[in-house]
Amino acid sequence: MFKKILIANRSEIAVRVIRAARELGIPSVAVYSEADRESLHVALADEAVCIGPAPSTQSYLNVEALLAAAKLTGADAVHPGYGFLAENADFAQACADFGLTFIGPTPQAIRKLGHKSAAKALAREAGVPVVPGTAGTIETGFLREAEAVGFPVMVKAAAGGGGKGLRFVRRPEDLEAAVRLAQTEAKTAFKDGSVYIEKFIERPRHVEIQIAADRQGGVAAFPERDCSVQRRHQKLIEESPSPAVPAKTREAMQTAAARLAKAARYSNVGTVEFLLAPDGKFYFIEVNTRLQVEHPVTECVTGLDLVALQIALAAGERLPFGQDRASEIRGHAIEHRINAEDPDHGFAPRPGRISDLRLPGGPGVRMDTHIYPGYTVPMYYDSLLGKLIAHAPDRPAAIRRALRALGELHVEGIPTTAGFHRRVLAHPKFRSGEFDTHFVETLKEEHAQGAQAAHRVPVA
Repeated sequence: MFKKILIANRSEIAVRVIRAARELGIPSVAVYSEADRESLHVALADEAVCIGPAPSTQSYLNVEALLAAAKLTGADAVHPGYGFLAENADFAQACADFGLTFIGPTPQAIRKLGHKSAAKALAREAGVPVVPGTAGTIETGFLREAEAVGFPVMVKAAAGGGGKGLRFVRRPEDLEAAVRLAQTEAKTAFKDGSVYIEKFIERPRHVEIQIAADRQGGVAAFPERDCSVQRRHQKLIEESPSPAVPAKTREAMQTAAARLAKAARYSNVGTVEFLLAPDGKFYFIEVNTRLQVEHPVTECVTGLDLVALQIALAAGERLPFGQDRASEIRGHAIEHRINAEDPDHGFAPRPGRISDLRLPGGPGVRMDTHIYPGYTVPMYYDSLLGKLIAHAPDRPAAIRRALRALGELHVEGIPTTAGFHRRVLAHPKFRSGEFDTHFVETLKEEHAQGAQAAHRVPVA
């Protein structure tokens, strides 16, 4: 096992890794920018090193500073968390060259699966269903390729995710402009402007399979997470199991995910993402070669610690269980991403000082967060304040528990998205499980119409 782990990240995920390491008896090193000096992960770690100014390019994305911090503190392993450098093959390779163990997949696996078109080609070879589209990235003949696929289509950045470099095109005359915009955004975000085209699936659900694999070839695929409640391709609520996935489809998705992991010679944890069409067919989207933000829902329904498992697998240990254990489902879990945003004003970020805070608790409630009373949310990073997870014997009970926990959450000083989450849980479509990736847009329209009606002045 490792002597000391450096966590190349910040906020709630850094706190989560510190706690897992401590339970394993492994000292941890936090890194922080000048803007994060007062962050909770800095206080909780055994050691902390400032790695630069507030901008992430000068701190959390500064590979030389991270490696220097590892050398200074004697760390022999690096956990990248999610975001920043977590899916950067060059960083994983730099860690290896520096004599550090990267707690994640190999640089080769990251490269193989991190490029979407290459991952799609590998999925085809492995017999995993893929969305109809171009065989790889294309530089010319966009209209010809799009017409062959059939409108409407999506133009997608080959290197990256998070909704960047992504454009929906319904009409042929809009394609040229969409391609230019996607290429420009992809070049800015990922330093790679290559794109590909795939068929747009109407009214899909976003369903993903968590995988774990050891270096000896063992692979396990866990029950699915439904991430369909999202805004601009950013997930807001995740749950497991999905109310739309029958047992037979679940087993088929798990088999497909495990097959792809073996084809890529994958090790450590990762997530294989699928689109689930209304007719029940599923299609491969991409692989996230890291720990997901929504990993706690899988932990809740399986009773396993995925971060501790990451560390053990990176140390060369075998998977401590087989597929039967990985497939066990214990109740239902729902995760809510609580952000420092104003839902009534376009989800605009609202950083600032938290003057008072009350966190929810009680049976089946988990809150992964890094905030505390008096903490100032910096403007330089994402707006995630924490993740509220409710776990109960079944979905209706999990919804009731989540509503109770969201009502207990009290944050003063800045607006949050907690009220939006309560509206989602109260909506008949969410309660019935009959929703898709466009559900949030529908909810926003209904809320806006209700607000207009409330302010309408009656004519005498």
